[in-house]
Amino acid sequence: MSFPPYKSGYAPKIELKAKECIDAVLRPLNDHVTIKINGSLTSEDVFRTVVSMAVNRNSVHSVSTQYQDVACETSLRYHLKKLDMDELIKSNEKILLQELIETLKTGKSYEFAVDYTNDPYYGKKDSSNEKYVIGGQAKKSTNSFYSYVSLYIINKTERFTLSVLPVEKKKTKVEYLSHFIDLIKRLDFKIKILCLDREFCTIDVFKFLQSKQIPHIVPVIKKGERMKKLLKGNKARNEQYVMGNSKKNILLDIVIDVKYLKGKRGKKGRKNLGFVVFGVKWSPRKVSTVYRRRFAIESSYRMRNVVKPKTSSKNASIRYFYALISFLLKNVWLFLQKKHFTIVKRGPQVIDEDKFRFRMFVVLIEEWLKRKLRVRLMVECLR
Repeated sequence: MSFPPYKSGYAPKIELKAKECIDAVLRPLNDHVTIKINGSLTSEDVFRTVVSMAVNRNSVHSVSTQYQDVACETSLRYHLKKLDMDELIKSNEKILLQELIETLKTGKSYEFAVDYTNDPYYGKKDSSNEKYVIGGQAKKSTNSFYSYVSLYIINKTERFTLSVLPVEKKKTKVEYLSHFIDLIKRLDFKIKILCLDREFCTIDVFKFLQSKQIPHIVPVIKKGERMKKLLKGNKARNEQYVMGNSKKNILLDIVIDVKYLKGKRGKKGRKNLGFVVFGVKWSPRKVSTVYRRRFAIESSYRMRNVVKPKTSSKNASIRYFYALISFLLKNVWLFLQKKHFTIVKRGPQVIDEDKFRFRMFVVLIEEWLKRKLRVRLMVECLR
């Protein structure tokens, strides 16, 4: 399967074929993930198999029953256990950025967001995985999760995932933010604004970001009489608020946007949206509008869940590798969409997103893998 040559109005690119899609996924894995293998099996065979698990939502067991030319279940499990967590963490940014890094401009100011996503876990904890199994609010019949913290660019045409890290129990939010800020500096990007979720609404986070002079927006947590009183009003406004406990405190600038619900979702009246803001002098409406772009992350999670290999493994390295594969697939799709479907015209860059949806990208890879790995059912029917 392939797309026809591009008509006028689009950048003159070569015909987009399934092989270009799968190659863009496999290249960073071949270049940055090491699995030592003896015999006829290669690391690329393993990567192809895991990508097929992702696009078909298969497990190690089911993929070996579906395809003819994949490693057997025992061999696949054996080699996946060789994945090294430290190497994956060190290489995660190279894996995610390899294909798209040239589309980003050094020295440019980008809007960034950091967020957490949780994968439910139903197994047991032991010494091999206990530091990675995080407790949380019950979801999908469990309160145990493998959690990942991610750094995104949330600009309109550049919604890429730059880094994904496994969450460890003893690591603080400040440590993850420090890692991401160092990465942004290494890539020679500038931070126009950093949008964070309410989970980051802590004194330590605010002190760290202010000390680093990082512009940021964080929605307030509606707790305490003082905060509840601040969030009552008819007009957009700026306030100050002292956040503190018995040991420390910090003065914060609060920006409050007022929106009238006008019967949306059956609700009427007005809503006060409060944000901790630092490093920018924006109107309340602009603050809430820019922060709303952070919700593009939610669509990234939905895409990621479409291409997440199934597993019940307690091995944290394998689970992290699967998470990287799912984020990589989303990044490669966005890269190809931008490369081939940018409309050539004056003014801001426009991508014709309807011409190449994520589902079509998945189908192209799926069809290529079916030809390469041979569907077992078809083979058996021909016998």
